Amino acid sequence: MKYFVYLLSLTALLSTGFIAADTEQPLLNKAQLGQQLFFDTRLSANRSESCASCHAPQAGFADPRNNAAQGAVSLGDDGHSLGDRNAPTASYAMFSPDFQLTDEGVYKGGQFHDGRAKDLQEQAGGPPTNPIEMGMPSTAALMARLQEMPLYRKNFTALYGADIFAQPDQAYKAMTDSIAAFERTEEFAPFDSKYDRFLRGEYQLSPEEELGRTLFFSQQFTNCNQCHQLKASPRAKGETFSNYEYHNIGVPVNSVARAVNGVSPEYIDRGLLDNPAVSDPAQAGKFKVPTLRNVAVTGPYMHNGVFKDLRTVVLFYNKYNSRSRARQINPETGETWQAPEVDQNISLKELESGPALTDQRIDALVAFMKTLTDKRYEALLN
Repeated sequence: MKYFVYLLSLTALLSTGFIAADTEQPLLNKAQLGQQLFFDTRLSANRSESCASCHAPQAGFADPRNNAAQGAVSLGDDGHSLGDRNAPTASYAMFSPDFQLTDEGVYKGGQFHDGRAKDLQEQAGGPPTNPIEMGMPSTAALMARLQEMPLYRKNFTALYGADIFAQPDQAYKAMTDSIAAFERTEEFAPFDSKYDRFLRGEYQLSPEEELGRTLFFSQQFTNCNQCHQLKASPRAKGETFSNYEYHNIGVPVNSVARAVNGVSPEYIDRGLLDNPAVSDPAQAGKFKVPTLRNVAVTGPYMHNGVFKDLRTVVLFYNKYNSRSRARQINPETGETWQAPEVDQNISLKELESGPALTDQRIDALVAFMKTLTDKRYEALLN
């Protein structure tokens, strides 16, 4: 007798990819259908990429693949196109609020680095028809392809109405709705890291990890929690380590990616200002504060993947507070930190609010951030 577990285990997903969509299957709910679609390479023009290609469950739902851009940006379905931004982790993405301008005049939330997708559903609709990502020529072409499979015909009509495929745009929205439903499941946010176990009294932090935790949440010794703390209490459960606001922290151009992805070296990525809903020049160069969940296993870092190592990121922040000449050197290049891609609107108030850090404290912050790794990925830390 055939059966279907509510959600396939990650082990099953990694070994099978997805359910055979051309065989008879029982009815699925939205999250189950979304899971099937998330791992289905039929969503790309050459049937070579799925959502999981850039958001791989075995790699913290980030893109682990190497390429000519040294993995800083993702390779497209056509086998040669490269993007200009790093694929962010999809883990814990469900907690980012809808894109909004708050009453305080602060942009917040949304998906993608610039918030151009209001929510998870809009985000899921972007890559399939993006010519340098999954490359489908149109929503109608993708819906026609999905109708070839009995599983999709049966479940789309059962979940979204008998005539759903008569309206390709509505069917496309149904597809993105189901993918978003899958991304809202516990598979993406188990809250079972060492840090979470510490809060539950199930894990004892090492002295180095405890120092890093103290520094991270300190109002005196670092500026980390100004942007990477959502909840009021440092011991609150369900912390996602992002306030989902936007800042320009002075990230330089990733010249390695620009040398191979076809984007002009003179191009300026304006971040939030490139969001069609934003026209305020004061938002140029700002990008959404990312979650630090699984940060130790989802490099490279920054919106353009310019830094390979997590310790380099901490050193980059520390350069704003250190007068030491040695701290003005990028350890990955051996040269002075490059100039910001956008040198206006840098959040100096937040960046310059702490003292210079010693090596011991830098290492402790890295050790603490490693404790934010979901249990299933802890082996990747080694």
